[in-house]
Amino acid sequence: MRVFVTGATGFIGTAVVQDLLEAGHTVVGLARSEAAAATLRAAGAEAHRGSLDDPGSLYDGAAAADGVIHLAYRHDFSDHAAFVEAGELDLRAVEAIGKALDGTGDPFLATSGTLPLAAMAPGRVGTEDVRAEPGTDRPRLATENAVVALAGRGVRASVVRLAPSVHGEGDRAFVPLLIDTARATGAAAYVGDGANRWPAVHRRDAARLFRLALEAAPAGSVLHGTAEEGVPFRDIAEAIGAGLGVPAVGITPEEAGGRFGFLSGMVPVDNPTSSALTRELVGWNPERPSLLEDLGAGHYFSGRTSIF
Repeated sequence: MRVFVTGATGFIGTAVVQDLLEAGHTVVGLARSEAAAATLRAAGAEAHRGSLDDPGSLYDGAAAADGVIHLAYRHDFSDHAAFVEAGELDLRAVEAIGKALDGTGDPFLATSGTLPLAAMAPGRVGTEDVRAEPGTDRPRLATENAVVALAGRGVRASVVRLAPSVHGEGDRAFVPLLIDTARATGAAAYVGDGANRWPAVHRRDAARLFRLALEAAPAGSVLHGTAEEGVPFRDIAEAIGAGLGVPAVGITPEEAGGRFGFLSGMVPVDNPTSSALTRELVGWNPERPSLLEDLGAGHYFSGRTSIF
């Protein structure tokens, strides 16, 4: 299959490209620059120049492919307006790709996250059948609805909700930010008793899920990229503290805002998320190290690594 991948040179995207190539697929990655194009060619993929800001380039890339995996996202959490704008950009990208795939029966996978499930299914484990309300304009959820709707337009479209921690060597997202914060403040913090849970998945397991879903996910399905249903946040903080040689401490919700910045609303969220239906639908069996095993391996503590 000829697969068009956005975000192909990112932390998750590079693993997805590798998994697709190893399975015998041809990969065409979206490249914003010649440097990105060179990286793709060195990995054995082809490059298609364009960007999320150029819907025409997304349409052309999708139209020339047998399937699409959409991973690219503008991770701008600097303020609420930027967060909303990133979601709107993602929705426009999905609409451009969907237009190119209308009536083809080709697979299209778009990316979302599990954190909204904490509000959508409060007090229980989030499952794949929990769906966003029709007409929502909330970032990520509006995109989920748009992707699922493509199933009615002859596209084998699916959504993959990823855990807040997609971990592994080269991670530059939320866990490295927590480590940077602990290093700067001299303590690894959790909110309250730290019993709230974050699901997690190794990036190589996540990559395998995207490939399996591309090959077999039913149209309109929502899949969960969660190898671990929920890791207690206190355990994460204690592993970070051990890696840095600093204490793990409990703080109040009020203190979290000054310590974690834009992450302050995410750190105390209880987000247990099941992937049982996903495993059944596409035969996904995660086998890579757990989040705590990854933190115990030491590579997360070599220096400042967060992109935020």
